[in-house]
Amino acid sequence: MTAVPARARDIATPTELSSPGPSGAFWVRGLETLCAELRCGLDGLGAVDAARRLERYGPNSDAGTRAGGALQAVLRRLLEPLALILIAAGLVSVVTGDVVGGVIIVAILGLSIGLDTVQEGHATRAAEALRHTVALKAEVRRDGSFVTVPVEQVVPGDILRMRAGDIVPADALVIDGDAFTVAEAALTGEPYPVEKRAGPVTSPEPAEASNAVFRGAVVRTGKATALVVATGPATMFGAAASVLAETRASSPFQRDLHAFGLMVARLTLALVLSVLAARVVLGRPVLDSLLFAVALAVGLTPELLPMVTTVTLSRGALRMAARKVIVKRLAAIHDLGAMTVLCTDKTGTLTSAEIALGRSLDPAGREDGRPSRLAAVAADLGGDRSSLDAALIDHHPNAGRAWVLAGQRAFDYGRRTGSVLAQGPEGPLLILKGAPEAVLALCTARRAGEGTEPMGPEERGAALGQVRSLAEEGLRTIAVASRPWSGPMRPPGTADEADLVFEGFCAFADPPKPTAAAAVTRLARAGVRLKILSGDDPVVVRRLASLVGLHTTTVLSGSEVAALSDAALAVQARKVDAFGRLTPDQKARIVRALQARGAIVGFLGDGINDAPGLAQADIGLSVEGATGVAQAAADMILLASDLAVVADGVEEGRRTFTNILKYIRMGASSNFGNMLSMAVASVTLPFLPMLPTQILLNNLLYDLSEVGIPFDHVAPSATARPQVWDMAAILRFAGVMGPLSSLFDLLTFGALLFLFGASAEEFRTAWFLESMATQILVIFVIRTSGRPWRDRPSAALACSSLAALAAALALPFTPAGPWFGFQAPPLPTLLGIALITLAYLAAVETVKPWAARPPHRARHRRAEP
Repeated sequence: MTAVPARARDIATPTELSSPGPSGAFWVRGLETLCAELRCGLDGLGAVDAARRLERYGPNSDAGTRAGGALQAVLRRLLEPLALILIAAGLVSVVTGDVVGGVIIVAILGLSIGLDTVQEGHATRAAEALRHTVALKAEVRRDGSFVTVPVEQVVPGDILRMRAGDIVPADALVIDGDAFTVAEAALTGEPYPVEKRAGPVTSPEPAEASNAVFRGAVVRTGKATALVVATGPATMFGAAASVLAETRASSPFQRDLHAFGLMVARLTLALVLSVLAARVVLGRPVLDSLLFAVALAVGLTPELLPMVTTVTLSRGALRMAARKVIVKRLAAIHDLGAMTVLCTDKTGTLTSAEIALGRSLDPAGREDGRPSRLAAVAADLGGDRSSLDAALIDHHPNAGRAWVLAGQRAFDYGRRTGSVLAQGPEGPLLILKGAPEAVLALCTARRAGEGTEPMGPEERGAALGQVRSLAEEGLRTIAVASRPWSGPMRPPGTADEADLVFEGFCAFADPPKPTAAAAVTRLARAGVRLKILSGDDPVVVRRLASLVGLHTTTVLSGSEVAALSDAALAVQARKVDAFGRLTPDQKARIVRALQARGAIVGFLGDGINDAPGLAQADIGLSVEGATGVAQAAADMILLASDLAVVADGVEEGRRTFTNILKYIRMGASSNFGNMLSMAVASVTLPFLPMLPTQILLNNLLYDLSEVGIPFDHVAPSATARPQVWDMAAILRFAGVMGPLSSLFDLLTFGALLFLFGASAEEFRTAWFLESMATQILVIFVIRTSGRPWRDRPSAALACSSLAALAAALALPFTPAGPWFGFQAPPLPTLLGIALITLAYLAAVETVKPWAARPPHRARHRRAEP
């Protein structure tokens, strides 16, 4: 290595530090180049220089997330089209004399927004409590000696010292190291510790940067010094965390709710203006016409939708909390139900991120416990307590009890082997384990049953082929060798590791969770396609995919993804279900490619490298033990890291959507139909078909009848497939059920006028009764796709509906009836109304399957993966 000056300059001026410093694949540029770019040397920085750099580069921390206060959250919800319609309807009701109706409308809206804001605030605080600190202190060389400083004060150019157990505070280039390994699972998805050492590297891939450490990694063994190259947002960790400061796009639920609000606003405005203009042209009183038009607007507005939505989602959040899930954003429950593709990281989600001994094989490739037992003895007596040693000891917990350590040679990362001399049942025995290539080169014989046989180049080649086969199964392999010891007991040296007997292999795995395969199958049956987006080796990813039930023949690597255009990636992302060696931005890019094909994408991850994907996805899911960045980017946090919980959440989201859709369909089939009938009657009848006060009363009682919807049962068939809030399907349903309701209203008008000869007061009362009966009873028909008598409603919905109906039917016959302009109709009129109501319900049941069928384009879109 070219010599590097001890100190390039005592103090770098702000002008000299005007550039942000090295970026990109800094590990390929070499120590001398980096020192020149950073204007530093290997004896560290001075205190004044460090202070100037801190001022220039900023603290070694991430920008805070853009989290508005409660007032901002309330204002955001108030600016939704539906909320604006409700506010306008409430104010106009108050101005025109209906103070009670206006107050009720505004109170319902306020309650809904309040519940939504409080729930999200509570969940956000709970999520913050789960976040883990990346690092608190760091050791850097200042003014010639190592000192401990807060991690925020680490700057580019610092010389950093790290030991086992430390969390790496910045991206840095290794200067020297001693048995130095780090765990980068949170960054790359690789569950095994990675050796880091000084030396040149030519690959620009972070996963192959053996001479660099990255912020957020954990030092497992040894110690090292390193040159700090990037801090804060400039680090790989910081780049992933920066997505939290970006304004996220609206979720599918928010977009759908916004679109629905605009649709209601347009329909309301068109109908109101048409009725008002027609009545004015026909010479009707302007004030009466205005009051009637306002009442129509209120009648068309789904006042309870915010409350039904919020209460339904809140109940879903409570049920999810009982299943150990923190819901940070209420609408995420619906989005989870609408999800068609779930992208998931591998480590910690599909796997437990805990290394386990998978196989113990003799030299011939047969299962044999001896190699792992000898390796466990070496690990117990003289191991470095790495994850591989821990897995061996877990598998053979008592292996070392019968042995006594006589000497050891610590694992040499240059030779990639380590050995122990132990006294035990087989006498003094030298046991060596390490990288297969290094161990096999030291062996002259191999174990064959109770004896041994010579081992030459051909046998070594066969053994290495076995290592490659195990790698294709996703297994990490070490080799084990031994030889009887002769002479005095002493620590073994390098010369003693010769003429060894090859005992066999120990193969390790990061096994899938026991519930993973069943959960994948369950999600597939629910119409959710799983895709693995991992930073781990593609060979390992392919093996895991097969173990959890994904039948994939192609695994795209990060380099292959980088070579694809956005259009080509969109095609490949639809077909390929497994990706390996991905960088954080590539995960987000794949999510965008799936979204471009119309998919509703969920992302489940727990590492720093998952944050961009979590933020880009329509629904982000993380786990309790995840990094703070991943938790902050997620919409839900699973306190039980299990895909089965996700499957439960999918069902919960679909149940929530189904109950919300019931309210929408009720409005489409009754509200819209009745208001359309009133609009027609108001320009054809010599009197108002219903007084404005009666319309508002009708609307109030109808709304009260529906407060039980959030508690209603949902048939399993309704949660079997992903569901979306399809505006075309809603319009189709309204286009069928609305005119059908109006048709029976017109039939009622004709019967009242020509068959029963009703007066204006009797007409309004009879139609009020028919309107209330049809609006309320139709919920029992359209709440289910099956027969109403087979799929019964919940007790809450039945009670709220029937109680509101009873109040509506009784009111005209009470002393309060005349206050609202009611006059009790005669018995024949009541019987006629009852027959028309029964005929209407029968007609709705008949056309329901056709009306609820989604348009062809919607069905095609839902079929997209």
